[in-house]
Amino acid sequence: MKTDKSLTWASEQNNDKITLRLAGELSRDTLLPLWSQRASFLPEEKSQIQTLYWDLTDVARVDSAGFALLCDFIRHCQKVMKQETSIILHNAPRQLLTLADLFGLSDWIATFVQSDGNDKWKRKK
Repeated sequence: MKTDKSLTWASEQNNDKITLRLAGELSRDTLLPLWSQRASFLPEEKSQIQTLYWDLTDVARVDSAGFALLCDFIRHCQKVMKQETSIILHNAPRQLLTLADLFGLSDWIATFVQSDGNDKWKRKK
């Protein structure tokens, strides 16, 4: 039985904050539409945005391609936004941190991860 893989997103700008909500699978099978429309939600050069908030609460699955794309988006934002801008990954799925471990990026990705306290994203000791 083939399952329907999908990824939906919505972005909203409120003053100096951009919120991007992702839902579904962040995988190689679902990334092309997100990549094609990235200019509609990623900040441009010299942006006055103070906070870029990625809400990953409803992301059900992340594969290595999805992880790579998310890392690319974060690096883009770091390059074009002011240094004091906050980039937040809210409620990142455990798969995201597992992939960060595998690629040696745990410390880097951890600087962006924020949880609502539900322990969903915390690494096991």
